[in-house]
Amino acid sequence: MSRDRFSTAARRAVYEAIYRRRDIREGYTGEPIDHATLARLLHAAHHAASVGFMQPWNFILIQSGERREQLWQVVDKERRSAAVIFEGQQARQFPSIKIEALREASVVICVTVDPSRRGPHVLGRISDEDTDLYSASCAVQNLWLAARAEGFGMGWVSFYRKPDIRHILELPHHINPIGLICLGPVTAFPDQPVLQTIGWAQRMPLEELVFYESWDRPAPEPGGPWEGMPEAVRNSNFQSPGIP
Repeated sequence: MSRDRFSTAARRAVYEAIYRRRDIREGYTGEPIDHATLARLLHAAHHAASVGFMQPWNFILIQSGERREQLWQVVDKERRSAAVIFEGQQARQFPSIKIEALREASVVICVTVDPSRRGPHVLGRISDEDTDLYSASCAVQNLWLAARAEGFGMGWVSFYRKPDIRHILELPHHINPIGLICLGPVTAFPDQPVLQTIGWAQRMPLEELVFYESWDRPAPEPGGPWEGMPEAVRNSNFQSPGIP
């Protein structure tokens, strides 16, 4: 047991934010977020882990109704183009995936990645050029969890062509927009992820995703260090994570 662990209440709050986070695409009230709170959320995002401490992110805050409408138009265009890919039940369900948050949310934030940040030789990126994307994704997750803790909905919109976003937001050609983040108070948080509720997909059982010592080994060796771990994974309850 670590002496540095948080109090029981603090640990429960962390897990609660994780398990109650939702991708919210509609139902935003439009009520403004005060600047101090928004700054606090951005600080949480900025304190994400980043490979080589590169901090490749920027956050473009968008309030202009005209600019948001332009974003909505290019996202809707891409959404309609993507709809033809799906068949059967998913084709019927696709129209229920909303993008109205781009118009309704209190603020839209474009999160970008600058692959030139910290120069050509960044610790940890030498062998994997995608680590800037991994790092920025950590920032988005931090923002999401902090927003949920504050009671704000957040949706990550990714239906777009990057040149369209670069044009609307006047991004340099090398800047990579990785998400349009819709943020603000909402009328309700669903109990389950929306895509799960509409039957698009279900959360996979964790025990099917955990392997031991090498790929595709779902059962550990008897008497080894992982004996009993599959049962622990199977019996764990995310709604009551068993925090002592």
